[in-house]
Amino acid sequence: MSKLDKVTRVYNRSDIIPFDDSSNFVLMSDCHRGDGSRSDNFLNNKNIFYAALTQYYNKNYTYIELGDGDELWENKRLSDIIQVHKDVFGLLSKFHSDRRLYLMYGNHDMEKRNYKYVNKNIQRYFMQREQDDPTIFNSVKIHEGLILNHKESNDKILLIHGHQVDTMNGTFWRLSKFLVRYFWRPLETFGVNDPTSAAKNYKKKISIAKSLTKWVVKEKHMIIAGHNHRPSFPDVGQIPYFNDGSCIHPHAITAIEITNGTICLVKWSEKVKSDGTLYIARDILGGPNRLQDYFNWLHQL
Repeated sequence: MSKLDKVTRVYNRSDIIPFDDSSNFVLMSDCHRGDGSRSDNFLNNKNIFYAALTQYYNKNYTYIELGDGDELWENKRLSDIIQVHKDVFGLLSKFHSDRRLYLMYGNHDMEKRNYKYVNKNIQRYFMQREQDDPTIFNSVKIHEGLILNHKESNDKILLIHGHQVDTMNGTFWRLSKFLVRYFWRPLETFGVNDPTSAAKNYKKKISIAKSLTKWVVKEKHMIIAGHNHRPSFPDVGQIPYFNDGSCIHPHAITAIEITNGTICLVKWSEKVKSDGTLYIARDILGGPNRLQDYFNWLHQL
């Protein structure tokens, strides 16, 4: 099966989320939440992530996580990750209780595609430890892909992690997981990068983006992905392949917002006021552009 066929297979199997111009979505990916050790790449940006997600919760956004939320290649037990970052998971559970949470798996948390694993490690974890709210995270579903379907125009946006077009991290993910856990993770603490990683190998980043861009042209649907940690926000008139970046940039996280019929790429980071006070700031990196302008461009292909 070709790389493009793998993406089409995800598209055909994906659940549909209806939306309109009044809908508010924020999309993030590649948090790589770890166990709080030196190799936990999420730890440096945890406060930024929590502050940003709190604002999105208060503003009635729906949070969609496009895979690799948890680092299960380096860590054996999801319970260790949840325990260290229980405040973050508590906030995610509030989104879930409000029916404003969609989770997807990527190559680094592929185990979550198994319902029994999810039931044992996520749902039961919370039910055992949060006795005051036994329904927290109950019946959560982890998706491989999702489709945003505009109610009026019927245009569709495929949401996907992106490892499906990355042979080493997709087809051979078990081998990659073994190498990361027992070989590259120890070396990473000494500053040695994993050359097979889509996030650290520039050529691989470009290859993944090119494959997903080809799918957009072939199928005439917008796509929003993660995986390669490389934010992408095309102008209107360019092929609408978007990438939300990651939550482990140096001292910053990136996200894609869909609101009021528009789409934009944003960055959240720590800044300092003139009086020396730290605060979390949101900066726009791309857009906002009208979604309908991208849809119209695709219709002309």
